[in-house]
Amino acid sequence: MAAELLLDTGAFIALVDRSERHHAACVKALEEWTGPIVTTEAVLTETLYLVGPAWEAQRVSLEFFLRGAFLLIPSSVSSLQRVAVLMEQYRDIPMDFADATLVVLGEELGTDCVFTLDRRGFSAYRLQGQQPFRLIPQTSYPPSPANRC
Repeated sequence: MAAELLLDTGAFIALVDRSERHHAACVKALEEWTGPIVTTEAVLTETLYLVGPAWEAQRVSLEFFLRGAFLLIPSSVSSLQRVAVLMEQYRDIPMDFADATLVVLGEELGTDCVFTLDRRGFSAYRLQGQQPFRLIPQTSYPPSPANRC
């Protein structure tokens, strides 16, 4: 079984919104991924807010979970404590709550693969303060073998 892929808000929105400029790259990355895709309630909430109040876009977003395509992992008190530490540590970037929950989830699951369009943040964040994330979809060509998930 492949490692889990952490789903971030920007990539999620690009999957739902066909007019988003990274839609095709995100759909291709999703089609090529063979393992589980996981995210947090913070990412789901942020996505539903950003796709807007129209029910259709929110329905499409929720259906990924209802079909079992994505898994929603709830935060624990201990993970929220770690979130607070990370948000303080990365306050100059800044790290938002949703990103912090994904970094903590990556630490808990032992995965360094993140499905994101946030190159600035996830290129700076480190798992356990040391290990960088591997980002998909690839935005540079040819893709770096060291950066593949």
